[in-house]
Amino acid sequence: MDPRRPPALAAVALLVAAALTGCTGDERGTGARAEPGAAGVGDPYFPKLGNGGYDVRHYALTLSYEPGTNRLTGTADITARATQPLSAFNLDLTGLTVHSATVAGAPATVRRSGGELTLRPAEDIADGATFRTVVRYSGAPATITDAEGAREGWLRTADGGVALGEPTGSTAWFPGNHHPSDKATYEVAVTVPHGHRAVSNGELTEHRTAGGRDTFVWRSAEPMASYLATIAVGRYETKSSRTPSGLPVHTAARGEATLLDRIPELLAWTTGKFGPYPFSSTGAIVDTTVDVGYALETQSRPFFDKNTFEPSTLVHELAHQWYGNSVSPKSWRDMWLNESFATYAEWLYAEEFDDKPVQESFDEVFADDENWAFPPAAPPTPEDLSGPPVYGRGAMVLHKVRQAVGDDAFSGILRGWAAKHRHANASTRDFTTYVEDVSGEDLTDLWDVWLYGDDRPTDPSA
Repeated sequence: MDPRRPPALAAVALLVAAALTGCTGDERGTGARAEPGAAGVGDPYFPKLGNGGYDVRHYALTLSYEPGTNRLTGTADITARATQPLSAFNLDLTGLTVHSATVAGAPATVRRSGGELTLRPAEDIADGATFRTVVRYSGAPATITDAEGAREGWLRTADGGVALGEPTGSTAWFPGNHHPSDKATYEVAVTVPHGHRAVSNGELTEHRTAGGRDTFVWRSAEPMASYLATIAVGRYETKSSRTPSGLPVHTAARGEATLLDRIPELLAWTTGKFGPYPFSSTGAIVDTTVDVGYALETQSRPFFDKNTFEPSTLVHELAHQWYGNSVSPKSWRDMWLNESFATYAEWLYAEEFDDKPVQESFDEVFADDENWAFPPAAPPTPEDLSGPPVYGRGAMVLHKVRQAVGDDAFSGILRGWAAKHRHANASTRDFTTYVEDVSGEDLTDLWDVWLYGDDRPTDPSA
């Protein structure tokens, strides 16, 4: 207590401080001392990605993009819950200029070091308190060349651009907690010149025109990892329809994209295999005028370039909506869980639509030396996260599980795994434990050889 203040005024000051920080005087006296949140969550491949001390609940992003100059102007309104008493916390952001930041409505001190923003609020934030952070920023969003040599972040196109985020590219267009372990809901409002379209995840909730510019507002009500968030700006042909079951379908295309017509059919097929579709809309973004070098499972609206928009890849990215998007990895070491299921979906599709047995796909992958460069659950470097073993050998692991437990139990595992961790995160240990629990089988030898082993077995049937 300040000895110069009357007791009543001191009590009022204490209550005001408690209101600002979400804690009471007793909690201040007995709780832990406020400290800065960690600059990174300690991911084995990207230790500085993500941030400690808080959990984001919602991103409200208000963006304006000018294709001719590649200038992005943005306001990120972030609602989060503190998981410790915070005196400061970090946000991930690559490039772009930060103009101001507030926390709980009051100006915050901003310090920048590389891809880390450190915000120090005017008042400490109590453990468990919900708080809002507003960051205003602008600049030319960067294209990031990742460890594997692939381009991500913001990729310019002939008449716009597209944001692709795996694994770190989402840091190029909005500040946040950019690790897949921190999922949140999103609302993204994008203003672009009239004649352009802005497409994002989820549902289009508003489209308005004023002053020669169009604003598109997209809402994702289900939790989403930041690397799965996207916006695509361009002179797209957009369509909205519904599947026979009533699910909204939103598509955007530049160039030939008749395969989009098969989305309802293929979604019905994947739903039959993997269980109820986990999101409130579906669709795709297709730009056959650009060569990105890959497709990406951006949530509810996967992206395809000129070389990837074909049936098996469409099946792969649709399967990711269950495996990778709804059930997201706890760390990037668990990425094989995303890709093994999506690759196995391709094998199932080939069996039912192209008369190619799953065993034949397995045998081809088994014979390919590239799939034995490292165990799928332990890529040695970040450069290996999208290596062949993560996809092909990962799918082999699932096929060996199928052979070990039988077709009926395996079908239950496909659906049950997606249901158990719906809209959550899961690790490799979670998966192996789940499979053994529901099957009643001890699969230690299977994991040792196929998931973690260094050498190719001499007998593929072992």
